[in-house]
Amino acid sequence: MDWGKIKTIFIISFLLLDIYLIYQFVNTRSEAKYEVIKEATIDERLKNDDIVYGELPQELGKERYISVKPKTFTEVEPVSNVQKFIDHDGTMIFGKFEEPIPVDEKFNTDDFSVIVKAIVEYGGQYRFWKKDDIEGTITYYQLYDGKMMYRNRSGKLTFYFNENNEVTSYEQTFIEEIEEMSEEQEVLTSLGAIEILYKKGMLKPRSEITKIEFGYSTLIQLAASQVLAPTWRIVVNEEEDLFVHAFEGQVIQFNDEETEITE
Repeated sequence: MDWGKIKTIFIISFLLLDIYLIYQFVNTRSEAKYEVIKEATIDERLKNDDIVYGELPQELGKERYISVKPKTFTEVEPVSNVQKFIDHDGTMIFGKFEEPIPVDEKFNTDDFSVIVKAIVEYGGQYRFWKKDDIEGTITYYQLYDGKMMYRNRSGKLTFYFNENNEVTSYEQTFIEEIEEMSEEQEVLTSLGAIEILYKKGMLKPRSEITKIEFGYSTLIQLAASQVLAPTWRIVVNEEEDLFVHAFEGQVIQFNDEETEITE
Protein backbone atom coordinates (compact mmCIF):
# COMPACT_ATOMS: atom_id res chain seq x y z
CA MET A 1 0.00 0.00 0.00
CA ASP A 2 1.39 3.40 -1.04
CA TRP A 3 0.77 5.51 2.08
CA GLY A 4 2.36 8.55 0.50
CA LYS A 5 -0.23 8.68 -2.27
CA ILE A 6 -3.07 8.05 0.18
CA LYS A 7 -1.81 10.88 2.40
CA THR A 8 -1.67 13.20 -0.60
CA ILE A 9 -5.24 12.29 -1.60
CA PHE A 10 -6.49 13.05 1.95
CA ILE A 11 -4.70 16.38 2.01
CA ILE A 12 -6.20 17.39 -1.36
CA SER A 13 -9.67 16.21 -0.28
CA PHE A 14 -9.57 18.22 2.97
CA LEU A 15 -8.25 21.22 1.05
CA LEU A 16 -11.15 21.06 -1.39
CA LEU A 17 -13.59 20.65 1.51
CA ASP A 18 -12.12 23.73 3.24
CA ILE A 19 -12.43 25.74 0.02
CA TYR A 20 -16.08 24.69 -0.35
CA LEU A 21 -16.89 25.58 3.27
CA ILE A 22 -15.19 28.98 2.93
CA TYR A 23 -17.19 29.63 -0.26
CA GLN A 24 -20.47 28.73 1.45
CA PHE A 25 -19.61 30.96 4.43
CA VAL A 26 -18.73 33.97 2.26
CA ASN A 27 -21.82 33.48 0.08
CA THR A 28 -24.10 33.25 3.12
CA ARG A 29 -22.67 36.45 4.59
CA SER A 30 -23.08 38.21 1.26
CA GLU A 31 -26.75 37.20 1.02
CA ALA A 32 -27.35 38.35 4.59
CA LYS A 33 -25.65 41.67 3.90
CA TYR A 34 -27.50 42.31 0.66
CA GLU A 35 -30.80 40.70 1.54
CA VAL A 36 -33.52 41.53 -0.97
CA ILE A 37 -36.03 43.94 0.47
CA LYS A 38 -39.49 42.41 0.56
CA GLU A 39 -42.11 44.04 -1.67
CA ALA A 40 -44.28 46.49 0.21
CA THR A 41 -47.85 45.43 0.89
CA ILE A 42 -50.70 47.05 -1.03
CA ASP A 43 -51.68 48.95 2.12
CA GLU A 44 -48.17 50.38 2.41
CA ARG A 45 -48.06 51.35 -1.27
CA LEU A 46 -51.45 53.06 -1.09
CA LYS A 47 -50.37 54.91 2.04
CA ASN A 48 -47.14 56.06 0.37
CA ASP A 49 -49.18 57.50 -2.51
CA ASP A 50 -51.72 59.13 -0.15
CA ILE A 51 -54.55 56.97 -1.53
CA VAL A 52 -57.13 56.50 1.19
CA TYR A 53 -60.21 54.33 1.60
CA GLY A 54 -62.74 53.65 4.32
CA GLU A 55 -64.05 50.41 5.74
CA LEU A 56 -63.97 47.56 3.23
CA PRO A 57 -67.05 45.42 2.55
CA GLN A 58 -67.33 42.06 4.25
CA GLU A 59 -65.67 39.32 2.21
CA LEU A 60 -68.18 37.40 0.11
CA GLY A 61 -66.71 33.92 -0.26
CA LYS A 62 -68.28 32.39 -3.39
CA GLU A 63 -70.66 33.62 -6.09
CA ARG A 64 -71.94 32.54 -9.52
CA TYR A 65 -72.46 33.98 -12.96
CA ILE A 66 -76.12 34.73 -13.68
CA SER A 67 -78.19 34.55 -16.87
CA VAL A 68 -80.94 37.15 -17.38
CA LYS A 69 -83.73 37.81 -19.88
CA PRO A 70 -85.74 41.03 -20.33
CA LYS A 71 -89.45 41.16 -19.67
CA THR A 72 -91.87 41.51 -22.56
CA PHE A 73 -94.67 43.83 -21.47
CA THR A 74 -98.16 43.07 -22.73
CA GLU A 75 -100.03 45.56 -20.61
CA VAL A 76 -99.38 48.41 -18.19
CA GLU A 77 -100.83 49.30 -14.82
CA PRO A 78 -102.79 52.55 -14.98
CA VAL A 79 -101.54 55.34 -12.70
CA SER A 80 -103.04 58.77 -12.27
CA ASN A 81 -101.18 61.61 -13.99
CA VAL A 82 -99.24 59.18 -16.21
CA GLN A 83 -99.88 58.06 -19.78
CA LYS A 84 -98.08 54.77 -20.44
CA PHE A 85 -97.18 53.18 -23.77
CA ILE A 86 -95.38 49.97 -24.74
CA ASP A 87 -92.83 50.02 -27.56
CA HIS A 88 -93.17 47.86 -30.68
CA ASP A 89 -91.23 44.83 -29.35
CA GLY A 90 -92.71 45.01 -25.86
CA THR A 91 -89.46 45.43 -23.95
CA MET A 92 -89.86 49.09 -22.93
CA ILE A 93 -92.53 51.20 -21.26
CA PHE A 94 -92.73 54.91 -22.04
CA GLY A 95 -94.42 57.08 -19.44
CA LYS A 96 -95.48 60.70 -19.95
CA PHE A 97 -96.66 62.86 -17.04
CA GLU A 98 -99.77 64.89 -17.70
CA GLU A 99 -98.62 67.29 -14.99
CA PRO A 100 -94.81 67.45 -14.67
CA ILE A 101 -93.36 66.53 -11.27
CA PRO A 102 -91.13 69.23 -9.75
CA VAL A 103 -87.70 68.16 -8.53
CA ASP A 104 -85.91 70.10 -5.83
CA GLU A 105 -82.51 71.47 -6.84
CA LYS A 106 -81.10 69.77 -3.73
CA PHE A 107 -82.15 66.42 -5.14
CA ASN A 108 -83.02 63.89 -2.43
CA THR A 109 -82.78 60.30 -3.64
CA ASP A 110 -84.94 58.94 -0.80
CA ASP A 111 -87.78 61.33 -1.54
CA PHE A 112 -87.66 60.64 -5.27
CA SER A 113 -87.54 56.88 -4.71
CA VAL A 114 -90.91 57.15 -2.97
CA ILE A 115 -92.30 58.63 -6.20
CA VAL A 116 -90.65 55.85 -8.22
CA LYS A 117 -92.28 53.13 -6.15
CA ALA A 118 -95.68 54.80 -6.44
CA ILE A 119 -95.61 55.35 -10.21
CA VAL A 120 -93.36 52.74 -11.81
CA GLU A 121 -94.18 49.06 -12.10
CA TYR A 122 -91.68 47.05 -9.99
CA GLY A 123 -90.32 50.41 -8.83
CA GLY A 124 -89.01 48.95 -5.59
CA GLN A 125 -86.63 46.69 -7.51
CA TYR A 126 -84.52 49.57 -8.83
CA ARG A 127 -81.88 51.67 -7.08
CA PHE A 128 -80.72 55.19 -7.82
CA TRP A 129 -77.59 55.49 -9.97
CA LYS A 130 -77.11 59.07 -11.10
CA LYS A 131 -78.68 62.48 -11.68
CA ASP A 132 -77.19 64.14 -14.76
CA ASP A 133 -77.95 67.85 -14.89
CA ILE A 134 -76.36 68.23 -18.34
CA GLU A 135 -78.39 65.43 -19.96
CA GLY A 136 -81.46 66.15 -17.84
CA THR A 137 -81.79 62.55 -16.65
CA ILE A 138 -82.27 60.64 -13.41
CA THR A 139 -81.15 57.03 -13.80
CA TYR A 140 -81.91 53.89 -11.81
CA TYR A 141 -80.73 50.31 -12.38
CA GLN A 142 -82.39 47.09 -11.38
CA LEU A 143 -81.25 44.97 -8.43
CA TYR A 144 -80.76 41.24 -8.05
CA ASP A 145 -80.52 39.93 -4.50
CA GLY A 146 -79.88 43.50 -3.34
CA LYS A 147 -76.99 43.96 -5.80
CA MET A 148 -77.10 46.36 -8.73
CA MET A 149 -76.84 45.22 -12.35
CA TYR A 150 -74.51 47.99 -13.48
CA ARG A 151 -75.20 49.92 -16.67
CA ASN A 152 -77.65 47.28 -17.87
CA ARG A 153 -79.98 48.59 -20.56
CA SER A 154 -82.42 45.70 -19.98
CA GLY A 155 -82.94 46.67 -16.33
CA LYS A 156 -82.90 50.45 -16.54
CA LEU A 157 -85.20 53.25 -15.46
CA THR A 158 -84.61 56.75 -16.82
CA PHE A 159 -86.53 59.91 -15.92
CA TYR A 160 -86.24 63.07 -18.02
CA PHE A 161 -86.52 66.55 -16.57
CA ASN A 162 -86.63 69.96 -18.25
CA GLU A 163 -84.85 73.27 -17.62
CA ASN A 164 -87.40 74.07 -14.91
CA ASN A 165 -86.40 70.95 -12.93
CA GLU A 166 -89.68 69.26 -13.77
CA VAL A 167 -89.82 65.54 -14.58
CA THR A 168 -91.84 65.18 -17.77
CA SER A 169 -91.41 61.51 -18.81
CA TYR A 170 -89.63 58.23 -18.20
CA GLU A 171 -88.50 55.02 -19.92
CA GLN A 172 -88.41 51.62 -18.28
CA THR A 173 -86.98 48.19 -19.07
CA PHE A 174 -87.13 45.27 -16.67
CA ILE A 175 -85.30 41.96 -16.28
CA GLU A 176 -87.79 39.24 -15.45
CA GLU A 177 -85.96 35.91 -15.70
CA ILE A 178 -82.80 35.52 -13.62
CA GLU A 179 -81.00 32.20 -13.29
CA GLU A 180 -77.80 31.36 -11.43
CA MET A 181 -75.25 29.55 -13.59
CA SER A 182 -72.31 27.17 -13.25
CA GLU A 183 -70.45 26.25 -10.08
CA GLU A 184 -69.74 28.69 -7.29
CA GLN A 185 -66.37 30.41 -7.57
CA GLU A 186 -64.16 32.25 -5.13
CA VAL A 187 -64.65 36.01 -5.24
CA LEU A 188 -61.69 38.37 -5.45
CA THR A 189 -61.48 40.45 -2.28
CA SER A 190 -62.33 44.14 -2.48
CA LEU A 191 -58.74 44.97 -1.51
CA GLY A 192 -57.56 42.66 -4.29
CA ALA A 193 -59.69 44.65 -6.76
CA ILE A 194 -58.15 47.89 -5.46
CA GLU A 195 -54.67 46.42 -5.92
CA ILE A 196 -55.43 45.55 -9.56
CA LEU A 197 -56.51 49.12 -10.29
CA TYR A 198 -53.45 50.47 -8.48
CA LYS A 199 -51.03 48.30 -10.45
CA LYS A 200 -52.63 49.45 -13.71
CA GLY A 201 -52.12 53.09 -12.73
CA MET A 202 -55.85 53.78 -12.47
CA LEU A 203 -55.63 55.08 -8.89
CA LYS A 204 -53.76 58.36 -8.86
CA PRO A 205 -51.74 59.65 -5.88
CA ARG A 206 -53.70 61.72 -3.32
CA SER A 207 -57.03 60.25 -4.42
CA GLU A 208 -59.79 58.87 -2.22
CA ILE A 209 -61.79 55.71 -2.69
CA THR A 210 -65.20 56.92 -1.58
CA LYS A 211 -67.30 53.81 -2.20
CA ILE A 212 -66.79 50.08 -2.75
CA GLU A 213 -69.71 47.80 -3.56
CA PHE A 214 -70.49 44.49 -5.21
CA GLY A 215 -72.85 43.93 -8.14
CA TYR A 216 -73.06 42.50 -11.66
CA SER A 217 -72.05 43.60 -15.15
CA THR A 218 -72.77 42.18 -18.59
CA LEU A 219 -70.19 39.62 -19.71
CA ILE A 220 -71.98 38.21 -22.78
CA GLN A 221 -74.78 39.93 -24.72
CA LEU A 222 -76.93 37.54 -26.73
CA ALA A 223 -79.98 38.28 -28.85
CA ALA A 224 -82.51 37.40 -26.17
CA SER A 225 -80.45 37.11 -23.00
CA GLN A 226 -77.30 38.17 -21.18
CA VAL A 227 -74.69 36.53 -18.97
CA LEU A 228 -73.70 38.73 -16.03
CA ALA A 229 -70.47 38.48 -14.07
CA PRO A 230 -69.96 39.36 -10.39
CA THR A 231 -68.26 42.75 -10.35
CA TRP A 232 -66.60 45.13 -7.89
CA ARG A 233 -67.49 48.79 -8.32
CA ILE A 234 -64.94 51.22 -6.90
CA VAL A 235 -65.78 54.92 -6.82
CA VAL A 236 -62.88 57.40 -6.75
CA ASN A 237 -63.31 60.94 -5.44
CA GLU A 238 -67.11 60.51 -5.56
CA GLU A 239 -67.12 60.89 -9.34
CA GLU A 240 -65.19 58.18 -11.20
CA ASP A 241 -66.57 54.64 -11.40
CA LEU A 242 -64.11 51.79 -11.89
CA PHE A 243 -65.16 48.16 -12.31
CA VAL A 244 -63.26 44.90 -11.79
CA HIS A 245 -64.39 41.38 -12.74
CA ALA A 246 -64.73 39.70 -9.34
CA PHE A 247 -63.65 36.25 -10.60
CA GLU A 248 -60.97 36.93 -13.20
CA GLY A 249 -59.67 40.30 -12.03
CA GLN A 250 -59.88 42.10 -15.38
CA VAL A 251 -60.82 45.77 -15.51
CA ILE A 252 -64.24 46.32 -17.12
CA GLN A 253 -64.76 49.33 -19.38
CA PHE A 254 -68.27 50.55 -20.20
CA ASN A 255 -69.33 52.16 -23.46
CA ASP A 256 -72.86 53.34 -22.74
CA GLU A 257 -74.48 50.08 -21.52
CA GLU A 258 -72.04 47.88 -23.45
CA THR A 259 -69.12 46.36 -21.58
CA GLU A 260 -65.59 45.64 -22.65
CA ILE A 261 -63.14 43.65 -20.54
CA THR A 262 -59.51 44.71 -20.60
CA GLU A 263 -56.47 42.89 -19.28
